[in-house]
Amino acid sequence: MKLGIIGAGRIGQVHARSVWQNPDTTLVAVSDPHIEAAQSVTARYGGTAVATAEEVINNPEVEAIVICSPTPFHAEQILAAAKANKPALCEKPIAMDSATVEQLYRELEGLNPRVMMGFNRRFDPSFAAAKQASDAGKLGKVEQVTIISRDPAAPPKEYIAVSGGIFKDMTIHDFDMARFLIGDIASVSAVGQNLDPDLADTGDFDGAVITMVNTEGASATVVNSRHCATGYDQRLEIFGTQGSVFCENVLPTTAHISTANHSRAQDTYLDFFLDRYAQAYALELAAFVSAARGERDFSPSIADGAAALRIAEAAETSARELRTVTL
Repeated sequence: MKLGIIGAGRIGQVHARSVWQNPDTTLVAVSDPHIEAAQSVTARYGGTAVATAEEVINNPEVEAIVICSPTPFHAEQILAAAKANKPALCEKPIAMDSATVEQLYRELEGLNPRVMMGFNRRFDPSFAAAKQASDAGKLGKVEQVTIISRDPAAPPKEYIAVSGGIFKDMTIHDFDMARFLIGDIASVSAVGQNLDPDLADTGDFDGAVITMVNTEGASATVVNSRHCATGYDQRLEIFGTQGSVFCENVLPTTAHISTANHSRAQDTYLDFFLDRYAQAYALELAAFVSAARGERDFSPSIADGAAALRIAEAAETSARELRTVTL
């Protein structure tokens, strides 16, 4: 399948690498307003560098599109892909606000949108195995889910200013994972933290603890931080009436070293999301190609993206107003 990528930033480069590594895909074109960025990607992974998204979407050779542009452009590019009758894999979040998503739904009426949202963590082998164990009934009735997601260091302040904030930019992956594991969320309660003096002037939280409850009383708790001295901390537990499953951090090796000074010492956590989730991104792309060929559903869907965004908005309201928000 011949793919085009919109956006040659960090996440665009990740997808370009996945396309290059996948024997079933070829990179045809990459767009970025900073043409040098697009040229850098195509020099490494193939394809033609162009300046505009329209040049990718309207390229007759491009069969499917990966949207890696800044969030404010996602909805209009999803719509453009649908009008061109081309499948699209769109990075999170689907939009900056739910009002934009509602407008997108209206504009998509009468079209045949084939869209998959980029919640790559669903495809992580460890998290997928935990989900499969839960779905198979091995844990009994799920009562609690705990998700720990901490970044090694905060992104640049310039990025934070346009990101939509920690809940829409960072925690939204965890909101989708919570829905993936316990279903639709009925209420959200969030505590935002401002503990990093270097980020005090951003107007955003640098940490958060969020509790979500579904209609049956099962809960999912997310613990976030913009900084973590031990590296990229990504853990997950599902607890049920008959058992539990726990996903530990992925380390560079499985070696344990014991000496007179320490016992069973291991490598430090991986230090970047691209390393931790490299396999998940590759599997996500493979799933998208399979969906584009009609072999599976486009999942996570637009509806999943919209639901995660609503939870992010509820968490923001909860943290700012110090109250539980009902969905």
